[in-house]
Amino acid sequence: MLRLPLSRREVLSRTGMGMGLVALTSTLGDAGLLQAAPADAASLNPFAPKQPPLPAKAKRVLHLFMNGGASHVDTFDPKPSLAKFAGKPVPITLKTERRTGAALPSPFAFKKFGKSGIEVSEIFSNVGAQVDDLCVVRSMHTDIPNHEPSLMMMNSGDVRQVRPSFGSWVTYGLGSENQNLPGFIVLCPDGLPTQGNQNWRSAFLPGAFQATHIDTRETQIEKLIENIRNSFTTRDEQRKQLDLLAQLDGNYRASRPNDGLLDARIQSFELAYRMQMEADDAFDLTKEPASVHKMYGEGLQARQMMIARRLLERGVRFVQVWHGAGQPWDSHDDIKANHGRLARECDQPIAALLQDLKQRGMLEDTLVVWGGEFGRTPTVELPDLGANSGMSNGRDHNPYGFSMWLAGAGLKKGHVHGATDEFGFAAAEDKVHVHDLHATLLRLLGFDHEKFTYRYAGRDFRLTDVHGVVVNDLMA
Repeated sequence: MLRLPLSRREVLSRTGMGMGLVALTSTLGDAGLLQAAPADAASLNPFAPKQPPLPAKAKRVLHLFMNGGASHVDTFDPKPSLAKFAGKPVPITLKTERRTGAALPSPFAFKKFGKSGIEVSEIFSNVGAQVDDLCVVRSMHTDIPNHEPSLMMMNSGDVRQVRPSFGSWVTYGLGSENQNLPGFIVLCPDGLPTQGNQNWRSAFLPGAFQATHIDTRETQIEKLIENIRNSFTTRDEQRKQLDLLAQLDGNYRASRPNDGLLDARIQSFELAYRMQMEADDAFDLTKEPASVHKMYGEGLQARQMMIARRLLERGVRFVQVWHGAGQPWDSHDDIKANHGRLARECDQPIAALLQDLKQRGMLEDTLVVWGGEFGRTPTVELPDLGANSGMSNGRDHNPYGFSMWLAGAGLKKGHVHGATDEFGFAAAEDKVHVHDLHATLLRLLGFDHEKFTYRYAGRDFRLTDVHGVVVNDLMA
């Protein structure tokens, strides 16, 4: 079939709009707003390191995601009034997803840690020992008490539409410092969480900025990263095949400019080839000394945290570590047993990771974020809707108030920001919405969240949509 040298769209673009483009170019040039196209072919690499437009405190992000909604009143927000009102209604009425009853005191004791004297639950005593490096936000709130929209809000800034994830925005804006590993990696064992890979999708951003998911339940490199080995050809033969493929793709691309899917595919082939050189080393925990293994402890979470540090150390821009993907923090019943078990799995590894980053001088320019998609009610969930096991010792979802903590670059240390009400039902002082959190983190990375946009479908989109304010009180 004869193919015309130009499509109809290209003819219109080059003729009908040509004079307008000439005029626009002249105007921009006169105003000094026209920048020369980069001559270096390497600049076409979407993962090439970039400088943010504003002074930055942080250069990388570690997001520790507690899937399912950890209870703030059992972890980082002590509420002694719950003991006073045990078994009695609390004088606050808020609509909850399921029917709840009287006040449910925490089964865990809180104690003061560090020079700052911040109170932390006994189930996070190891993290509590690092509290002088933490910025605890006790006044978080979000929009909806369901997992699906709240996960989307925390990870991508929107409860309804599929939007680019926070990690995709960061790698889009900053690129990566290691060209042999993905810029955005998600460590999530036991399959996909609720909403699947929408939690780390690039959506309308170029496909190259979507996360690479690693199932850390696996321990062998061949199972951690599918097809990481090529047992059929030598590296030289692979390189020749890839060069030929790149030439064919280049010819195809020349007639179809601005094809994001094609660009992402070309990049995926190149990255897959380069990963064979470095992935082995990054995920090989046998290279860690016995003292480091002892510090992190044993089990899946210890492995995850060590891998996360090794990835950050090698220049990966954004690492998200999931805890509770298979057995979430969604304790509708038996809060004592379930939260106690989950905290035992990750308390020592998280504390070790903070200590490890600090010892290596990496905490100074790394943003560490801990938390889930919402909190839990201070009142007991009643067993009439089947969400629990017929027990009255758990908590329902709570979007009105919950806790997160931050650590690292540009943040106040040993600091508590905001507060929930007397019972922990809703944020009451210095409230921080998820949009505000995103705006603040972007500012620490060197971006104005209102100007950091991507044009799609005729509109300039941003991570914070049309909301969000930078919380300066969190910054040192």
